[in-house]
Amino acid sequence: MEPIRRIEGRTVVLPRKNVDTDQIIPARFLKVTDKEGLGRALFSDWRYDASGAPRPDFVLNRPEAAGSRILVAGDNFGCGSSREHAPWALLDYGFGAVISTRIADIFRSNALKNGLVPVVLDAESHARLLSAPGAEVAVDLESGTVTLPGGGTAPFAIDAFARTCLMNGLDELGFLLSQEPAIAAYEGAR
Repeated sequence: MEPIRRIEGRTVVLPRKNVDTDQIIPARFLKVTDKEGLGRALFSDWRYDASGAPRPDFVLNRPEAAGSRILVAGDNFGCGSSREHAPWALLDYGFGAVISTRIADIFRSNALKNGLVPVVLDAESHARLLSAPGAEVAVDLESGTVTLPGGGTAPFAIDAFARTCLMNGLDELGFLLSQEPAIAAYEGAR
């Protein structure tokens, strides 16, 4: 995992509430253990019709969505069953962060462990982002803020351990391995 300090880019707005993990990545795509290529299945049932053709009215199929790094979603994003494939699909598509007013606990945990930054903002700041699709914003892990369209910032909280891991490009095992000298010193003193 690459270290993450700041994610800058355009937003894509998906204002739907209660987007569950089966909508993020339908169960039929969970047969793989490789993360690559899952971005094509992201929001598959909304992005494609029954024949597999892209639905032109879905936000990710619009030209302005290409290259966007930040998804601004409606309330209660990532609810439903636990599946690491959901953050994998978002990351493979190109997103580095998801912003909502509420993010489900299991999804948030899976996102943090895989390098996707889940950001929970207050309703007013979130509304500013929802009303400005395609806005250039930055999610700054060092300061714990999101820049808002038209100026200003909004704070967000993130677990200190997860923040440390993200900023140093470590997963949980990588963090433990980085502590090996301290572990060896402790064991040597026993």
